[in-house]
Amino acid sequence: MASCSSQTKALDISKAFPQATPASIFPSCTSDYFHYEDLLTPEEQGIRIRVRDCMESEIAPVMTTYWEKAEFPFHVVPKLAELRIAGGTIKGYGCPGMSITGSAIATAEVARVDASCSTFILVHSSLAMLTIAMCGSEEQKHKYLPYLAELKAVACWALTEPDYGSDASSLRTTATKVDGGWILDGQKRWIGNSTFADVLVIFARNTSTSQINGYIVRKNAPGLSVSKIENKIGLRMVQNGDILMRRVFVPDEDRLPGVNSFHDTNKVLAISRVMVAWQPIGISMGIYDMCNRYLKERKQFGAPLAAFQINQQKLVQMLGNVQAMILVGWRLCKLYEKGDMTIGQAGLAKSWITLRARETAALGRELLGGNGILADFLVGKAFCDLEPIYTYEGTYDINTLVTAREITGIASFKPVVAQSRL
Repeated sequence: MASCSSQTKALDISKAFPQATPASIFPSCTSDYFHYEDLLTPEEQGIRIRVRDCMESEIAPVMTTYWEKAEFPFHVVPKLAELRIAGGTIKGYGCPGMSITGSAIATAEVARVDASCSTFILVHSSLAMLTIAMCGSEEQKHKYLPYLAELKAVACWALTEPDYGSDASSLRTTATKVDGGWILDGQKRWIGNSTFADVLVIFARNTSTSQINGYIVRKNAPGLSVSKIENKIGLRMVQNGDILMRRVFVPDEDRLPGVNSFHDTNKVLAISRVMVAWQPIGISMGIYDMCNRYLKERKQFGAPLAAFQINQQKLVQMLGNVQAMILVGWRLCKLYEKGDMTIGQAGLAKSWITLRARETAALGRELLGGNGILADFLVGKAFCDLEPIYTYEGTYDINTLVTAREITGIASFKPVVAQSRL
């Protein structure tokens, strides 16, 4: 019902103010100029079509309303569950077992219409579920993954802390061994899905070994409290939270046996960074598709905006960015599938693609003029949504330093601070 009423409202508005069609009626895809679909298998093409159809019909009509309210559209979760993309590349345990390319395509197609929904799935699937699949026991995999794959339960992934973002390996949350389990104490910040997650994957420092371990915490566990972070300018539908843990008990069976150092956490991040690189690809595709339609519909000085040379130049620059981003993302997937991808390659892809995406969004903002600041026409909303993506899963600067460390053999993360002379 919400979908129909929103579409009717959009049609009424477009008739009353016939400048251009709003993004609630999403434009057709015109951004695959180099026919990269030819690189996909029939199964991957099917994933693309399935996700695109759902996003355009179910999410596009409601996304602006929920983005403005900074609320999550829980009523669409069953529709997202039907896509069978949660769990991505995980094989077995009720998960889809897609290729990494198929999972990346699904990520891009969700992000093309709405970045917040893409982040919701990424946190749930490519971080929380993947950690359980890679680092959990067989009992944990059978217990949690089937329900998470069907989105009957939602997960979050908590690594970042108030004082430790880029320097996440220095986290201070502690895990102390007691009879039958562990006691967690500490804080986490910027944790997506955390305000309503049923399952929380928490990273904490073992007080006995000083190494980072992983734990599965249940919703409403005694001593666990979560508060929503308000006033974000981007990914407003995503419910980011501050997590406070005061003597939260975790039974031994919910300690993730495969997380015994930050190196183990990095294994998950290396894969999820591939998915994060595909988010701005999808967002940029949507921006281009919207601008292409808008320039043909909107008229000034007696001609469509698409007839002006400077607009054509900007549109083609955007299109070129999208083609290059897609090919870098596709190659990253192929390197991963061959077992050849390095953390530096993932870092370069994520940093460079987000940089080009910001440029693409800025050009789109210029092309739409005054309407460029309205969430109704997608570009202003996408412009803001790109900002947190530019920062999370490694900032632009940190990811470039990861790559630089790999190609030079010199780490530059911890500068030497000169001591002041007395």
